[in-house]
Amino acid sequence: MNNTIILFLYSIFSMLTIICDAVELDTITATQSLTDGQTMVSSDTTFELGFFSPSGSTSRNRYLGIWYKRSVGTVVWVANRDTPITDTSGGGVLKLTHGGVLMLVNTTNSIFWSSSNSSSSSNNTVNPVAQLLDSGNLVVKDANAVNFLWQSFDYPCDTLLPGMKLGKNLETGIDRRLWSWKSSDDPSKGDFSFGLDLRGFPEFVLMKGPVEQYRSGPWNGLRCSGTMGLTPNSIYTYQFVFDQKEVYYEFELINSSVFSRSVLNQNGIVQRLTWNYKTQDWTVYTSIPADNCDSYGLCQAYGSCNIGNSPVCRCLDKFMPRYPKDWEAADWSGGCVRRKPLDCQNGSANGFLKYSGVKLPDTRNAWFDRSMTLKECEMVCSKNCSCMAYANIDVTAGGSGCLLWFVDWINIRDLTEIGQDIYIRMASSEKHSSSHVKGRLKIIIIPILLAAVVLLGLFFLLYFLRRKLKRVGKISRTLKLLPFPI
Repeated sequence: MNNTIILFLYSIFSMLTIICDAVELDTITATQSLTDGQTMVSSDTTFELGFFSPSGSTSRNRYLGIWYKRSVGTVVWVANRDTPITDTSGGGVLKLTHGGVLMLVNTTNSIFWSSSNSSSSSNNTVNPVAQLLDSGNLVVKDANAVNFLWQSFDYPCDTLLPGMKLGKNLETGIDRRLWSWKSSDDPSKGDFSFGLDLRGFPEFVLMKGPVEQYRSGPWNGLRCSGTMGLTPNSIYTYQFVFDQKEVYYEFELINSSVFSRSVLNQNGIVQRLTWNYKTQDWTVYTSIPADNCDSYGLCQAYGSCNIGNSPVCRCLDKFMPRYPKDWEAADWSGGCVRRKPLDCQNGSANGFLKYSGVKLPDTRNAWFDRSMTLKECEMVCSKNCSCMAYANIDVTAGGSGCLLWFVDWINIRDLTEIGQDIYIRMASSEKHSSSHVKGRLKIIIIPILLAAVVLLGLFFLLYFLRRKLKRVGKISRTLKLLPFPI
């Protein structure tokens, strides 16, 4: 009997153990730890945190990372990307200190990664917990508080997730930018980075080491002026925030059941990927750079790129190649120059030419004022001969804000559908753009056409009246010849 009771109790205990093991926890406390082989899973089971070795890697390096539970190989964040736990280091352990600091150590307590260098936690934390949120954000907070002491979203790797900010906190100095993996099986920082350049007016820039590969164009209220793929859609919404505290871009999913993320891959391509439930794989939605015209400075100064042309580079209207022979040989490195040089002293540089449908040039040396009107912008630029061009910052609601360029600028491309207007300083003899000429032609031609229509109308009226009068006269003569009265 006693044996039966013991067996019964043991079976109950075993079942409870199995049930408890099956429960996937999304938090750890200062009295708990996470060892290699264990994982944390977000409450909606979208994301999982644990130890992994990159797929295809020949080494047994171990990393602490976060991945989509549906797609285990899709790692979105790595803690110790530059300091792997090696074979000789022993197994990894994730701990949370009573001060609210996450620490990744091995079995001998050697530290491989810590949030202490970037954490705002303090020794005053009463009850710290680390939690993997449904967004994929690993956070540290006081269990009794709302604010985060630290969050992985402030330190992205190669992936931008919904709700993650790409940009800079101007108060704390935290600069959130993407860094590519070194290779498909090595998550350490690679050659490419993608983030905001805050020199001049903020603009997203893709770098390979110190060399610029792509610039997005400034935010114009609707999109970055040179980003064709960033348009309203059914998958995600997006916003750009620029205030006294921070400047950043972020996106949110319209339907939470749709997975979408942006990734800077090891080849230097920023891709938006969406999850395809049928193929159980990721599909490329958009890519930047998208074509050769996205290559930074391809056509150089005052050269404009049009992917539909052959060759793709041309000089802007009223400009000509600096080195014509090189240009004919598709060497555009010299760029373009004005057909008629500026000469402020002789007053021949007081006009501006309007160019429409273009990606605005590099803004790193631009001056801006977000409250000025376009007219005020023109006045400021016209008073300074070193001001080369001006444009609105925001194109919504009729346009607002002022961007001024004080150096010869590059990185222009033709974007007829989504491009903007820019006004370039020209010699007075060149200042009338084709649009101005067309406007003057309209002033001259329209009255002429109206007069011609009136004269034509009068001509036809007189013609028909004359015919009618002739018919009436003919009938009258005929009646006179009749042998009887009517």
